[in-house]
Amino acid sequence: MNIKKLLVAVSSSVILAAGSGMAFAHGFAGKRFFPATIATDDPFVADELSLPTISTFRQPADDKGPATQDTELSVELSKRITPTLGLSLGAGWTRLQPEGLPSITGMNNMEGSLKYPFYKNDVHETILSAGVGVEVGGTGNSRVGADSFSTWTPAFFFGKGFGDLPDRMNALKPLAVTGTLGVSFPSRASTTTINTDTGDTDVEQHPHMLQWGLAIEYSFIYLQSIVMDIGLVQPISRMIPIIELAMETPLDRGGGPTTGTVNPGIIWAGSYFQIGVEAIIPVNVHTGHNVGVLGQLHFFIDDLFPHSVGRPLFGGK
Repeated sequence: MNIKKLLVAVSSSVILAAGSGMAFAHGFAGKRFFPATIATDDPFVADELSLPTISTFRQPADDKGPATQDTELSVELSKRITPTLGLSLGAGWTRLQPEGLPSITGMNNMEGSLKYPFYKNDVHETILSAGVGVEVGGTGNSRVGADSFSTWTPAFFFGKGFGDLPDRMNALKPLAVTGTLGVSFPSRASTTTINTDTGDTDVEQHPHMLQWGLAIEYSFIYLQSIVMDIGLVQPISRMIPIIELAMETPLDRGGGPTTGTVNPGIIWAGSYFQIGVEAIIPVNVHTGHNVGVLGQLHFFIDDLFPHSVGRPLFGGK
């Protein structure tokens, strides 16, 4: 996927979409609308579809191979089982282009998650949730790095808007943060392989990983409609500048240093869908040396089909 073409496609979609209405779906806490974040997970449950999410990023060379351009295309469907219990299922496809070698393509492992918001305070625009995710080993292609073992990740999620600040701090009221903290548990501690040519044995350790992320957003929607109408025009009035941090830290088994990315970007949110694009900036040399790009088209099924597939399976109106 060419980065320039991706940026042009996403930008064109934003311009074409600018005429839709202002009724927002996804996550609310009080008057605060939280968009669906792209690089990290947020605390809300909803009926939604991410189709597609596209990323391209150059992985650094290591002792296992040359530098590789990693392009991924994925889809995720989220469905409320009850108004406060959500299920998500995701699948993805990867194209690896090693420097000087033929490209490799294949499916990633299937992923699923359950999430439950256990606390919400509308006055203080706060929400807390707990959940668990799983990457199902063996459902993807090993040639693109899909593991043969499963990984379970229980996690905590939070969201906080700053609309409860005093009026003298109006400029900060459009700020909000969401974040996640979890630990991944691989179902296998290590994998042993034997080189058929040399007979050498290679043992790959699978450490427990601390998965942590943060999203800082400044909502022009909240500024314009809740704090003060400053005359922003479309499509700017519906944009949310955002910076996401997606990080992981090995906890044992010689896992190495922390790796991750900083993802600054823009989300445009409309009545029935949102579009976002972010840069992918590595936090250190262990993550990479080059800047990538991430884009997503995200549909609010609960607003598109409020009386049918957009309702919770149980207990919804």
